Amino acid sequence: MDTRLVVRAREITKCFGDVVALDGVDLDVGRGQIHGLVGPNGAGKTTLLGLLLGLAVADGGRLEILGTPAGRAFAAPDGVAGFVDGPGLYPSLTARQNLAALAALRGHDARIAGIDEVLAQVGLTDVADDRARGFSLGMRQRLGLAAALLTKPRLLVLDEPSNGLDPAGKRHVHGVLTRLAAGGTGVVLSSHRMDDLEALCSEVTILATGRVVFSGPPGKLAAENRELDYRLRTSDAEAAHRLAAETAGIRMGDDTGARHDAEVLVVRALVPALDELVARLVRSGIAVRELAPVMSPLEAAFLDLTEKQETDR
Repeated sequence: MDTRLVVRAREITKCFGDVVALDGVDLDVGRGQIHGLVGPNGAGKTTLLGLLLGLAVADGGRLEILGTPAGRAFAAPDGVAGFVDGPGLYPSLTARQNLAALAALRGHDARIAGIDEVLAQVGLTDVADDRARGFSLGMRQRLGLAAALLTKPRLLVLDEPSNGLDPAGKRHVHGVLTRLAAGGTGVVLSSHRMDDLEALCSEVTILATGRVVFSGPPGKLAAENRELDYRLRTSDAEAAHRLAAETAGIRMGDDTGARHDAEVLVVRALVPALDELVARLVRSGIAVRELAPVMSPLEAAFLDLTEKQETDR
């Protein structure tokens, strides 16, 4: 196995009765890489995460984790930590007691297990002695991440880690994951939040009906040959509308929110045509105050690829 990889999967298949959850899936995750899994409900994301955590075994194909072929035992391989379908916590115990219990189960002394350190990492120091039953969804997610960090994993596997997080909590989690990756830990996470994936991931894999329909850098999905709708706010909406109508490759898009804002124009274009429009606006003395995709390039590509896969079935 390539020693730079923490996960190498080839032609992985997994069925549950007559349901094919994974159908010939390939996946490479490098050391220090944050790799995102994207897909509609039922695409196979949770099944794949479960294989990485040792919660299930593949029916076919080859899976190597941290340089070792995945075993047949239902147990997380050494050096792997994380959660799927939310972290398992003891609601009657405090955050610190939850982590101490987990450390004890793994044969570690709670006094030296780094509990206070991981609680600080995920921003839960102030509630360390509060019972988990009173935690919000986002706080439970952060406590689950803290539990995974106790083992100092070389591969971290997370299912919707930003679920329920407020902006401060998300900032904490993003910071933790970025620092772990910088230290060489491989991270695999699933999320329905395209903004999280674009901010964190150097590679993404899109699954649809158990198959890989794209794998590569998010920027590859934002290639210049994909038309997108853009919200354009300028200092002179009427003149901007006139210039947009005169610019080759620019079409008027549609955004329900913009219909009630006379200052916003929605245009549909490839990147080169959009660049030409901006240049013409500037030459005409019209200030560009906002220019942003109505839908992120990753989200647009996700919808396009998954809908195409469904149509081709």
